[in-house]
This record gives sequence, structure tokens and C-alpha cells, in this order.
Amino acid sequence: MTILRTNRPDSQHGPQTPARLSMAEIFEAVSPDELALRFTAFDGSATGPEDAPYGLNLKTPRGASYLATAPGDLGMARAYVSGDLDLVGVHPGDPYELLTAMGDLHFKMPAPRTAAAIARSLGIDLLKPPPPPPQEALPRWRRVAEGLRHSKVRDAEAIHHHYDVSNAFYEYVLGPSMTYTCACYPHDGATLEEAQENKYRLVFEKLRLKEGDRLLDIGCGWAGMVRYAARRGVRVIGATLSAEQAAWGQEAIRREGLQDLAEVRHSDYRDVVETGFDAVSSIGLTEHIGVRNYPAYFGFIKDRLRTGGLLLNHSITRPVNRRMPTGAFIDRYVFPDGELTGSGTIITAAQNAGLEVRHEENLREHYVRTLAGWCANLRDNWDACVDEVGEATARVWGLYMAGSRIGFERNSIELHQVLAVKLDERGGAGLPLRPWWNG
Repeated sequence: MTILRTNRPDSQHGPQTPARLSMAEIFEAVSPDELALRFTAFDGSATGPEDAPYGLNLKTPRGASYLATAPGDLGMARAYVSGDLDLVGVHPGDPYELLTAMGDLHFKMPAPRTAAAIARSLGIDLLKPPPPPPQEALPRWRRVAEGLRHSKVRDAEAIHHHYDVSNAFYEYVLGPSMTYTCACYPHDGATLEEAQENKYRLVFEKLRLKEGDRLLDIGCGWAGMVRYAARRGVRVIGATLSAEQAAWGQEAIRREGLQDLAEVRHSDYRDVVETGFDAVSSIGLTEHIGVRNYPAYFGFIKDRLRTGGLLLNHSITRPVNRRMPTGAFIDRYVFPDGELTGSGTIITAAQNAGLEVRHEENLREHYVRTLAGWCANLRDNWDACVDEVGEATARVWGLYMAGSRIGFERNSIELHQVLAVKLDERGGAGLPLRPWWNG
């Protein structure tokens, strides 16, 4: 397809000049060649294979404005979340296949003459940024009213943005376990619920917990690990910044009759003052605390452990050991102020705090399966989820979880468990010579 349509020259008008471009022509001009998608737009234009199984339907001028004023994943997310862009051929609860077909879609910079024609075709009105959807958080630089990044107030607001959506919504998406962290699949045919139970079993065994021990679970979510350990006679304190999670977890503890052993606090983990714990579990918290805070984080954990006590740190990581803020879509719609780095950085910080790292493993492929399970739940419970939180928020979740699944598949993100111990004064760990858990 010719990207620029031109007027026929004549003696009065001189050389050819570009005419107004259609939305499809603009899309072709900025997208990679050989994109195996069908693109249709509100102006009636279309491009791409007519028999393509997946496509994008740009429904409104506002959607075009979102794409033009925030190129990349943020603009596409805004248009999609607002309902101005539809993903064709997939369910909104699980757009994995379309996102896979899009591949590494990076909009390219057109030649200057083409760029000028695009700007002229869009016009000044479409080049003014529309207000973003209400699901979008402020950009990082505008969050100063909530305090410095990773202050207690600002962390509480970030957690509220993501986790205080609706407990009912999370029940639909996560399933009965109410576990919002990577599962550990014991075999290919295991269900999501079996894999989540197996994850808690793995953490419990790595920490060598037994009846009568004391466990501190920081970032405890809906108290999945808290309740697993308490059922086995362990005394547990869980801490979460999410009021919704704390309320749900406290009720679950009462429902199971575990009040004498388990407690969930609606608090920052840094406000836990008790010490002498036999073990600390941190499952999905490290992503939220900021790399610069790792020394204080691991120092806090060491101070809460008894000599010989164990830490299990379970967190999303990068395959490289440098500080990497999350992308624009994830930061604005999913995890404000989230920050990832490599497992080596985590291990170094734990060692520098005086903990000895004894074991680490990457569960990356397990998160691929976990996310597939969550997307299946969202798809199967779509109408109920939309009734609970609205279609825009449900779209955010489908897009984020399917995109994250691809990230774990392609090794742009990983999931590491790191096991460490607080040694005695002579360097003794008091641990078996070989791993003592069933992998």
C-alpha cells in the first residue's frame, strides 16, 4: 500500500504534496512491516491481511488521540482501557494470543515528510492529549504529594491502588486459594489450586517450620501462607498494607478457627516490633520496596530473626542485575512505583546485611502457567468481574496478566526464591548438609 497519496502536479501548483492520510495509512506508516494483524478504523479504512485471525479496531477519534499523544504501550493501553480500541479475535479476559501475534510491536519513527503528513492528517484537535482513563495513576514525578518514593505513606497509596480493588473480584480471578503470587507446579497436569498449595508447602519446608515455631510473613496478602502455617501448629504474624486484604485474611482466620495461632495486621511491615522469629517469609513484597531500600529491608529481617532463623524471599526479578523501574503501563495502571532488579542484586543485599544465602532457584516457567490460570479465571468469570469492578478495570487486568505471561515466557522477567540464614557468632548455621525439602 502506498503510504502517501499525492495530488497530481500541474503548472500552477508545482510539485506533488501529500493528501490527507487515512487511519490505516497512518498505522502502516508507524508500524513494523509484515505485521500479521488486521487493522480497522472509525474512518472506514483498513489494512493488513483480511483473513488474519487477530486484529485491532480503532473505534473513535479519541482513541487515535491516545495513540498519537502517548506512543507505545501507554497510548495503546489508554485507548484499550477506555473502550476506544478493541482487540479482535480474543477474549478481553485473556488477550494472550493477540499480544503474541503482535510480537515486539514497536512503533517506528516515520520519515520527516511522512511525519508532517501524519500531523496534518490528524489535525490539532487529535494532537491534544485527552484526559487519561480514571484507572490510571499519576506519573511518578507527580506523586510527590504522597511523599518520597517508598515512604510509608506513598507505599500505602501504591498498595491501595492495586490491591484494594475488590476482594470479590480477586476471588473470581485468583480462585479459592486467594493467592496472588507465583504457584509451583508439581507436575504438568497440576491445577492452579494444587500448584498454589504446593508453593506454600515448598516455602514451609524450606523454612524448616514445625509445630510451635514462630513465623513472620511480611506482605502477607490474603493470609495464604499465614493460614497454611497456622494449620500446622505454627504461630504466625502477617502484615499487609492493604486494608481489604487484612479484613479478608482476618475473617478467613476466624472462619478456620486459627485465631489462637494466626494474626493479620493492617500495617507496614516496618512497624512490626516483635523479634526472635524462627523464620520470615516474604512472598511477593520485594517488588514494592525499591532497590535502594534493600539494605534496610534485609537488615530489618535479620533483626527479627533468632540466631539460626531462616528467610525465604520470593519475588519477581529481572534477568539483569541493574535497577529497572517498571514500564509506563505497569507503573500507571498496575504497580505504581514498582521496581525490579536481578536475583544477584537481591542476594548481594541479603549477604551485605549479614545473612548467609544457602539456596536460590528460578520459577520463571511456573509463573507462565500461573498467569495462564488467572487469565482463564478472568475469562470464565468475565461478566461477574465486570459487574464487580467495571469493564475498564477488568480490561486492565486481562491486558496486564496476558502481557506478563509473555514477559515470563521470553525471560524479560523471572521469579526467584532465595533462602538465607542468620548465622551464630562462630558462623554456624545448624542446617543439614544437603537440601531438606522435596522440590
